[in-house]
Amino acid sequence: MTKQTLSFQAEVAQLLHLVTHSLYSNKEIFLRELISNASDACDKLRFEALDSSALYEDAPNLEVRVSFDKDARTLTISDNGIGMSEQEAIEHLGTIAKSGTKDFMSRLTGDQKANVSEQGQLIGQFGVGFYSGFIVADRITVESRRAGLRTEQGVRWVSGGAGDFEVEAISRPARGTSVILHLRDDAMDYASAWKLKSIIAKYSDHISLPILMEKEEWKDGELINPGDEKGGRQPGAMVKTGEWETVNKANAIWARAKKDISNEQYNEFYKQISHDMDAPLTFTHNRVEGSTEYTQLLYIPGKAPFDLWNREKAAGVKLYVKRVFIMDDAEALLPTYLRFVKGVVDSADLPLNVSRELLQESRDVKAIREGCTKRVLGMLEDLAKNDKLPQAATEAAEKPAKGVTDVITEEEKAEAAANAGKYTRFYNEFGAVLKEGLGEDFANKDRLAKLLRFASSTTDTVSVSFADYKARMKEGQEAIYYITADTYAAARNSPHLEVFKKKGIEVLLMTDRVDEWALNYLHDFDGTPLQSVAKGAVDLGTLQDESEKKAAEEAAETFKPLLAKLKEALKDKAEDVRVTTRLVDSPACLVVQDHGMSTQLARMLKQAGQTAPDVKPVLEVNAEHPLVKKLEGSVHFNDLAHILFDQALLAEGGMPSDPAAYVKRVNALLV
Repeated sequence: MTKQTLSFQAEVAQLLHLVTHSLYSNKEIFLRELISNASDACDKLRFEALDSSALYEDAPNLEVRVSFDKDARTLTISDNGIGMSEQEAIEHLGTIAKSGTKDFMSRLTGDQKANVSEQGQLIGQFGVGFYSGFIVADRITVESRRAGLRTEQGVRWVSGGAGDFEVEAISRPARGTSVILHLRDDAMDYASAWKLKSIIAKYSDHISLPILMEKEEWKDGELINPGDEKGGRQPGAMVKTGEWETVNKANAIWARAKKDISNEQYNEFYKQISHDMDAPLTFTHNRVEGSTEYTQLLYIPGKAPFDLWNREKAAGVKLYVKRVFIMDDAEALLPTYLRFVKGVVDSADLPLNVSRELLQESRDVKAIREGCTKRVLGMLEDLAKNDKLPQAATEAAEKPAKGVTDVITEEEKAEAAANAGKYTRFYNEFGAVLKEGLGEDFANKDRLAKLLRFASSTTDTVSVSFADYKARMKEGQEAIYYITADTYAAARNSPHLEVFKKKGIEVLLMTDRVDEWALNYLHDFDGTPLQSVAKGAVDLGTLQDESEKKAAEEAAETFKPLLAKLKEALKDKAEDVRVTTRLVDSPACLVVQDHGMSTQLARMLKQAGQTAPDVKPVLEVNAEHPLVKKLEGSVHFNDLAHILFDQALLAEGGMPSDPAAYVKRVNALLV
């Protein structure tokens, strides 16, 4: 059999049905697509007019108009852009997936193409947006005239979306194109000014061209019987006034130069996109150039939303492509732990799916995500640097850093004072969420570690950074010590801190539910290991003198028989029993092995409905405590052993497995 080359056959009616009923998940997208096409037509005229200003004819102001007629059941999107000849209408409207924009770009000369690239305006790329009109229309009529013609000859293109179309010549005085949608019965709600304005505000508010709609005003119904007071009135209605008004802002704040935007304007835009009554803590506005070009305007809120801990909640960044809204809450543009950030990212070109409703993963998307993440972390680092009381910030600004001789300007002093205390405000609202990044963003783990703040055994506020702690470490101290607990009170009063308080060693108090999980991914800070005071044996190195070590060894040897007896009595609860070196005033405490799961984490997993292994902690006893000494030879040995264990569990915020049995034992001993 000889080889043949054949063309694919397409069932056009079926293809149109797929485009209009399966491609778009949201019906209202059709208006965005048609307005974008109209905007492209105007921009094409502007670019072609660079070589021939006569194309403007007698209408130099480019615009898009949206109108509707309930009686005629039509919705019309008109523009005074480049328009189409009869042949162009046949080629572009009669060929599915033929992009007029791509075709236009291919025909531009060098200077024109450079101008288009610089402006970044042309939107269309797939050639299917026009057919989205069939989502709401059972018939579409297009009337158009090419700009620059000496005659008024235009073209009318009509199709019912069933696979064929009609074309005829018409007389059309005005250049440009009108797309007339003959609405279906179930789409008549789009013949409403309020509905159309809300869709335009959502998707096309920032297109650079004005979008006009005819004004409406309320008109009372006429009297049914003018001479009779009880005659009543006919129903009133909204009527068109004949005047046209701009219904979009036609100005994307992020596309303007920073020097032209005031702080008040930045704050107002934040309130608009976030629905927050208060101003943001800070923001960043940048145009990024290079292999991936985009503009970012990102805000750090001052207050946490009520659903901050819902990790399934969409993020707060809106995605635009060439000022056309694509999607709300674009979670692909920032990692989950930065879900509190609000703002806008506008890209010149991103890989979207054909309906432009979904963002596809690509190198460009990854670059934007990394760029936005670094920019947000940079904002937080700036806030943290100036996080002092206003007076202290001013004093710091007046004292140049060691080796720096430049004079601090008044503007820098004012900025330091303005940012004072902001990071504390931020951290109180979002610090716990930021910690999620330790386990989710390995590339920025070290930057995140520097941003974390904690309470400590020597301070009452959540203000101690790892760097602060390191700067205060005692000579000979080899680790950053910390304790995790359910509450601040449980952490501050934990028996595990007793030897550290005695030695004057600071311990970080970690009380956020995420701490235990996050610290699994952070084992050291700037080369200094992190050590939980509730894990493993305490080794204070040179901070513990030889006499103390010797006394502990002797106590362990002396208590061997008692430890064996305790271990037997508590074999169902404790993995081991040993003499402690960490207690001073308390009789006992619970610890886990160095790399074991803490009892606190196990409790949290069970509370969340997750499966968690049964953790058997190690019971450490204070050989010098009277209660421990009383154990030896006591007729209530078994009861005392269990009370000792349960009290150690209570001291760290846990609950005895059998509270009633604990109470019964205590009552028996009290009697």
